[in-house]
Amino acid sequence: MPDPSQFNTDRTYPGLWTITFSNPPINIFVPTTIVELGALMTDLEADPSVKVVVFQSANPDFFIAHLDVTKAVERPDVLGLWRDFVLRLASTPVVSIAKIRGRTRGIGNEFVLACDMRFASRHSALFGNPEVGVGLIPGGGALEWLPRLVGRSRALEFVLSADDFDADIAERYGWVNRTLDDGDLDSFVDTLVRRLASFDRATLGAAKAQINRFGMPTASELQSSNEMIFPMLALPDAQARRPKLRGIGYGIPSDFELNFGRYLPSFGRTDDDDTGQKT
Repeated sequence: MPDPSQFNTDRTYPGLWTITFSNPPINIFVPTTIVELGALMTDLEADPSVKVVVFQSANPDFFIAHLDVTKAVERPDVLGLWRDFVLRLASTPVVSIAKIRGRTRGIGNEFVLACDMRFASRHSALFGNPEVGVGLIPGGGALEWLPRLVGRSRALEFVLSADDFDADIAERYGWVNRTLDDGDLDSFVDTLVRRLASFDRATLGAAKAQINRFGMPTASELQSSNEMIFPMLALPDAQARRPKLRGIGYGIPSDFELNFGRYLPSFGRTDDDDTGQKT
């Protein structure tokens, strides 16, 4: 039997799709996730009635954990598929909104950055691009989207520190549109998307296209970061750091995945006794 879809699409409200991501146990992205998103995008583009799409998670602790790099290496084409998906999402006349609860790291952060708007739970949302801490760079769009949203210096802080940032800092820096108390998040987003769905699709799309002239990376810019990822896995720093992910809860419910950013400074130490200890 085929694997169950990682995305459930609710089309109940006219003009609105609500897409819920679920890949237990921690909503990690694997190659099939990216393939499914491409198929979803094709369906979205083919439906002239849809005006707004909301992305949310079925897991309150993880919106999207990160990419499973080991599995992605087995499918080197997936980063090209990812680049195509985010460009299509950003270019479509459909307005995309991320409603964020839980950890949103790596490709998860790059996913929400490609959405048109981001609204986050003040109590649970957490953002980060931890790649530098494991000897890589963000290759899915963070290096292209973040400077446009938050400016050069703050983008450098996010990327080079490889740390986790809470929702209030993300809002203050312009990473997300706004944060809300968890109990208010659903009603706020519902009110906004139903307002948008009452407007004309062509008008929404025309306004979005004009704004995209100033805020959207090009395909070649995204490709330049894509092409650096897999070769960097062979560099000495990545070779030294990545084995330290083993045995400390990578890819499963664990304190490591809940607090990824805290662990990364210890990965650079040479003494094995400190490996995996929080700092």
